[in-house]
Amino acid sequence: MTDGKTNPGSQNEAAPDVNSPLYIHPSDYPKQMHVNETLIVSNYIDWSQEMLNFLFAKNKVTFIDGSIKKPEKVSSTYMSWMRCDAMVKGWLMTAMEKDIRDSIKYASTASDIWSDLLERFGKENAPRAYELKQALTTTSQNGISVTAYFTKLRGIWDEISSVTTTQQCTFDGCKCDLGKRLSDAKDKERLYEFLMGLDSNFSVLKTQILAMKPIPSLNSAFHLVVGDEKQRAISSEKKPMPEAAVFKAFVPGRRDNHSNREAWQAYTKG
Repeated sequence: MTDGKTNPGSQNEAAPDVNSPLYIHPSDYPKQMHVNETLIVSNYIDWSQEMLNFLFAKNKVTFIDGSIKKPEKVSSTYMSWMRCDAMVKGWLMTAMEKDIRDSIKYASTASDIWSDLLERFGKENAPRAYELKQALTTTSQNGISVTAYFTKLRGIWDEISSVTTTQQCTFDGCKCDLGKRLSDAKDKERLYEFLMGLDSNFSVLKTQILAMKPIPSLNSAFHLVVGDEKQRAISSEKKPMPEAAVFKAFVPGRRDNHSNREAWQAYTKG
């Protein structure tokens, strides 16, 4: 109910900027679980990627990458920044197992937590990379669909990329094509791994792919193999029944046909 009087200060209060990283949605609170998995020692790569996606959607990545610094206490944005940072700290800590959470509970800011986790779990993991390389040598189609086999390989490749460092050119102002050449080499290596694991019924197609000039990319080869797989499926559906099987099914005087005929006659007479 209004009495016609203006609420003091209402005209001076600016509407919150929903595009600002300092904006907090009314439905947000610190102890919200926003990722599918709780952080443990062995799943940091997947967990961190999922958390980054969430924080990006919430416009809060700046609180973990250090790009939005903590304001001075006299700043007009100090309290807003502190509230947002506390919110992000809560989201991070809620998504961790207890032992990890206990080890970082005294961190001052969300950025400190993120840096600590990266230092402990995000460095190159040689033993895990070795395990994944071994898994590649034993991964094959083994009767499953080409798409399912490729998806399995893709998961291993992605994890290998996440636990190993990528060589980059570090010369100032360098414009060489090292990055492109490394990418092309990786694509070709994965193509060979994909083709080696295919079932033997793709032997002819594998030979044809390897004979192409230039050799196709991994994705192009995948689509060629999937297309061949679909053609095989269509051909098998249209394949007519062998004559021997047809003769066996309809040969006159067979006992089962005779029995069926007697049963039908008994039924019609009854």
